[in-house]
Amino acid sequence: MLEPHPKTLRNLLARYAEARIAHAHNGDPSAARDLEDVAYTLCVLTATASVEDAIVVADTLLATARDSHAVGTDQAETDLAA
Repeated sequence: MLEPHPKTLRNLLARYAEARIAHAHNGDPSAARDLEDVAYTLCVLTATASVEDAIVVADTLLATARDSHAVGTDQAETDLAA
């Protein structure tokens, strides 16, 4: 599976949160459509069938990206010190 870029995932998670808030406050068709669109996109990018699963997968991918970035940074600092 191709993994989406971490920035893309963070943006989608933020848009999802904003859409949920807007839908809860407004409840209008436009807010519902935005929520549905971003939930669908999250599911497609994470290869999941539910938005709940998509959020879990997105969080896991972001944690993995953060960890691998930290390891790469540590290695670069070690290489510079040598």
